[in-house]
Amino acid sequence: MKRGILWALTLGLFMAYGQKEKNGTIYKEHDAIAKVKAMQAAWVAGDSAAVASYLHDDFKAYNGSDTNKDPDGGTKTDFAGGAKWWKNNVAYLSLEPSPGAYPDALEYKDGQVWVQTWDQMKGVHNSTGVKIDVPVHRMYRFKDGLIDMAISYHNEAVYREVGESFQDRQNGIVWNHHDNINKVRRMMHAFEHGDTEMGYSFFDEKARFSNLETPRGESLTMDESKANFNEMMTKFEINSIDVVGYPDYVEYDLRDGRTVYSWWDIRLTRKSDQKKIVMPIMYAHDFNEEGKIIRSMAYMSSKWLD
Repeated sequence: MKRGILWALTLGLFMAYGQKEKNGTIYKEHDAIAKVKAMQAAWVAGDSAAVASYLHDDFKAYNGSDTNKDPDGGTKTDFAGGAKWWKNNVAYLSLEPSPGAYPDALEYKDGQVWVQTWDQMKGVHNSTGVKIDVPVHRMYRFKDGLIDMAISYHNEAVYREVGESFQDRQNGIVWNHHDNINKVRRMMHAFEHGDTEMGYSFFDEKARFSNLETPRGESLTMDESKANFNEMMTKFEINSIDVVGYPDYVEYDLRDGRTVYSWWDIRLTRKSDQKKIVMPIMYAHDFNEEGKIIRSMAYMSSKWLD
């Protein structure tokens, strides 16, 4: 009997949670959607007057990601005037639905209408050349047939990049003589003389290796790099590895990076036909704080070996 009562109570609980109550209707086509599309087209065109014609006098614009609990919000004048600023300062400006997305109109039971959009905003800032390509989600509320509120959600990091790009800023120090440069030279010439044990000793055991032909996001381990090098040596003989110009070592302020950039001519003989090859190559070797190479990126084309 107790089990029966418990089962009945549990079933009743599930039924209560499973109940639904309709609170309105979602439309794919709606007069409010048409107005939002027209307003956004005017915004992209920089037509502030046309933008303003779709906004209620009580209009407010808010940043949906703002943590301020009492934001003032932007006014109708601010929002409409912003269209002209974007037109004058951003080239190739566009605001189009993201792939697979389309706007929705939500008409609630109490008569309130909202339009939601999922767009991709693109452009290039005129003064700094910063590319803008960000997804933007906006919610527009209607009052008396006009937009009286806009809430925007998007990543604003690109705006910080634009702002910071107006001033010259040093991002580290460049050396043309440094112990890390010495290590790269010693490493390269160790490989020149077939001393792979010495060559790989300059790398951290967890170092990663890649080149222009490595699929994006992938890299080789040290063991895989060694296997590739050994296979190459069965087909080619290294005659000489000669530096071109001089290496640079850069210690970056941002992200605390340490990189040696170097340029080389690798002179080879193909064993199958004794063909002489000079392969140009640029390396970027990233170092850790202990002075070990943790990443090797080779800018070269294997077509030179054909």
